Amino acid sequence: MRIPDELAELGKKRIAAYQVEGFVYGSGPEHAKLMLVGEAPGETEIGNGIPFSGRAGNELMKFLQLAGVTREDVYITSAVRSRPYKWGEKNGPDGTKIKRKYNRAPTAGEIKAHAPLLDYEMEHVKAPVIVTLGNIGLKRLAGKDKKVSDLHGRLLIQPVLRLKDDQYEWTDKKYCLFPTFHPASIFYNRGLLELIHSDMEKLRGLLGNFPMNEQTDQDE
Repeated sequence: MRIPDELAELGKKRIAAYQVEGFVYGSGPEHAKLMLVGEAPGETEIGNGIPFSGRAGNELMKFLQLAGVTREDVYITSAVRSRPYKWGEKNGPDGTKIKRKYNRAPTAGEIKAHAPLLDYEMEHVKAPVIVTLGNIGLKRLAGKDKKVSDLHGRLLIQPVLRLKDDQYEWTDKKYCLFPTFHPASIFYNRGLLELIHSDMEKLRGLLGNFPMNEQTDQDE
């Protein structure tokens, strides 16, 4: 499944005023076993156009294996499709300072700029469970008060936020959300690895016993 080109162009236009670069489409089948919602692409992804293809993506593939699925089974996307960056310095081979770009977390404005893209994917990708990777994806869909540290490994059945007339509102439809930590988090806190492994085992069991083939459309 791929978002329409005109929607991608709208996303590029809406985010043009921000300090971001490149654009990466979501990737995967329309009828997916899972939909994964990350934060934003990094340097590797901007270079090759493949979501989660860098260092964090390598870890994600290991986690998916624990959950019993492959990259080909899932639809992978993110709250923001362009790389948010900041300038910094590092030491060159001769000890001189070299200016370079570093990844940073997307701002609320950048997330809102690309909200229509994720809204389209939420409507059109048929997956029984949406896995949010880290706080950015979780808060974008489930609300600002949600924290992955509180909710990881739990199934949330609830409406999600979508953008309408430049304001967020809740959908009538309820979706099945499964929060877990962003795979890049283990680079800074190896202690999270055990928690992520546990979450993936829970997700594997959930998928094996899930009674629905598509997102829930309950309106209660």
